[in-house]
Amino acid sequence: MKDIELLAPAKDKQTALAAIDCGCDAIYIGAQNFGARKVAGNSLTDIKEIVDYAHKFYVKVHVTINTILTESELLEAQKLIEKLYKIGVDAIIIQDMGILNLAIEGRLPPIPIHISTQCDNRTLKKVKFFDNIGVSRVILARELSISQIKEICADTNCDIETFIHGALCVSYSGQCYLSFANGGRSANRGECAQACRKKYTIINDKGKIIAKDKYLLSLKDFNASKHLKNLIDSGVKSFKIEGRLKDINYVKNVVSFYRNEINKFTSKTSSGKVFTDFIPDINKTFNRNYTDYFLENRTNCFNFNSPKFVGEKVGKISKIGKNFVEITSNIEFHPQDGLCYFENDKINGFLVNKVEGIKGVSKIYPAKMPEIKVGTDIFRNVDSEFNKKLETAKFKRQIKVDFEFKNNELIAIDEDKNEVKTLLLENETPKNYDKMVENFKNQLKKTGESDFYVEKIQIGENLPFLPISKINEYRREILENLMAERIKNYKKDIQKPLKYAEFPFKEYDYRANVHNETAKNFYKNCNCKITEMSVESTHNCKEKELMRTKHCLKYAFNMCKSPDKLFLIDEKGKKYKLNFDCKNCEMTISQ
Repeated sequence: MKDIELLAPAKDKQTALAAIDCGCDAIYIGAQNFGARKVAGNSLTDIKEIVDYAHKFYVKVHVTINTILTESELLEAQKLIEKLYKIGVDAIIIQDMGILNLAIEGRLPPIPIHISTQCDNRTLKKVKFFDNIGVSRVILARELSISQIKEICADTNCDIETFIHGALCVSYSGQCYLSFANGGRSANRGECAQACRKKYTIINDKGKIIAKDKYLLSLKDFNASKHLKNLIDSGVKSFKIEGRLKDINYVKNVVSFYRNEINKFTSKTSSGKVFTDFIPDINKTFNRNYTDYFLENRTNCFNFNSPKFVGEKVGKISKIGKNFVEITSNIEFHPQDGLCYFENDKINGFLVNKVEGIKGVSKIYPAKMPEIKVGTDIFRNVDSEFNKKLETAKFKRQIKVDFEFKNNELIAIDEDKNEVKTLLLENETPKNYDKMVENFKNQLKKTGESDFYVEKIQIGENLPFLPISKINEYRREILENLMAERIKNYKKDIQKPLKYAEFPFKEYDYRANVHNETAKNFYKNCNCKITEMSVESTHNCKEKELMRTKHCLKYAFNMCKSPDKLFLIDEKGKKYKLNFDCKNCEMTISQ
């Protein structure tokens, strides 16, 4: 079974370093401009520090340049990519075909190009198109089943990357224009206003209300942890965790969890072992409840009651006092826990100030007394003890090294077969040879806070007498030399030459997201005519699909056979048409 890359998100340098220490094989991060999460930008100086740290463990760094660009921005992006290549970045993730056109014309350095999920990569034809061009990797749409993923992997040569965890966009990625239509904030320009996490009312053409003021477009979070073996067998190269806006504790917990899970089935693509005192639990970190989406069958992937983190169900209210509530539960509560509950489908919550109680019943003193009823289900969305353990957890990633002494040389060989030698200049015979060997081994093992841990030490004949200080000096020197050798031997991937290929369609409209003339020429060179520029260019959203989704409200309300026409109404009273492509089990939203 082949090695699998675990790809972690990072909003900043601290999060990136934490993800590496927790065992990821690669990280993806935004530069100062042109990332699909505009508020998560990073300086070249910080990215260089991340690259230098990552490469010690043969961890790769991918940078997102996955927005659509104006012609002037395209030139800026070209300069940025050149700088990223010079500081050692391993790959760029792109959406704009203008960048791909520059690469085909030889105007970019040979940095591997990964095609973003924003390019709407949900069919074999689309993925094969990019594969024929010669890109290094294609990142698939989240909506695909395992059988579809397997079909794509079997018929392509490029690496295939797929999501395994995190927030879900209700629309096919790159095909959402609702945020732009409502307020001018374009998801394709990195400014999504998350219209899918707002309340809507659904009515039929006779005005009958089917559901009122619900989060009808809000999906649960993705969790593919039960399907890792099948995804590995399907041929996927990289498992991606969503979350470039998530905090450092989220990344630590989720990366640690998936590192442990993937290790059950296959090896990692990077080096080093994670030493930690922390046991991850993805149920205790932010999620909107979990779904495996469409990996095997259509599931209940929606969460109409709240787009917030509700947490684990922990018990029921059994008694209400003047300044306390009693909760029947076998869970142990702690001060600073966050508890929540639903009242008339609205989520409310309170902070725990003090806890008293016996097994099975806990007396909770809230910081502010809630208006709540006996029998109400209680959920915990902040586990203060778990968060404390996570914040204080020790994560140390170290590379295995074996030492050998023979022919008056100390030899160090790491887990990737990098090797260095140091000649021992001393020649005094030790008075107690066995004691000398023991001291030598004990001091070599003391790698401490270095990037290495020792597994084997072999001592041949004629080990000279060495004071402990000298052994430590040799150890420090040889480990420094070994790290230098590792960095020298780091294998940087090179993007092979690219070429134009036949696009699957002869014409493409605004959904191609063409925002500059260079991208338009790219499609022309691929024998495809762009009939309309991006909605961000024309500002024309009338009669257009603002979303196309696999999440279907007819299905959700058991109305698949109903002839009724359905409409969405947002909180401001704006009305949207819903159309249903029942053959493909898809829904579209338009004005």
